[in-house]
Amino acid sequence: MAKDSISHEGKIVEISPEFITVEILSSSACASCHSAAFCGIGDAVKKAVQVPATLGNWQIGQEVDVVLKRSMGFKAVWLAYLVPLALLMVVLLGLYPVVGELLAGVLGIAAAGLYYLVLWLFRDKLRNEYSFYIKEK
Repeated sequence: MAKDSISHEGKIVEISPEFITVEILSSSACASCHSAAFCGIGDAVKKAVQVPATLGNWQIGQEVDVVLKRSMGFKAVWLAYLVPLALLMVVLLGLYPVVGELLAGVLGIAAAGLYYLVLWLFRDKLRNEYSFYIKEK
């Protein structure tokens, strides 16, 4: 595995004209990965990933590696964890002196929820930006 990419072993479970669905298998190798705490895949027993279909002789049940650029993995950590945490803290700490503890907490959680709603609305754009690819083992 190259140092500029993150790779997980998986098995092809479905093939369609647009996507190849790969079920990622948990492995003990995730424990030694320095990104395991942020990845989320290391904790999952099974996770399905849809990879854009590419030319090749792919077959259901075939063992493959699912690969993502390391920079995209770090960007995903920022979008999924760090930005909403910062937003929550800014709203909480900024509004606490003005509206009180309870309302500031509720508004902080609402701001984080609104942020995740916006991420969900832009999921198709993000899906195109975060393209996985597969390679034979």
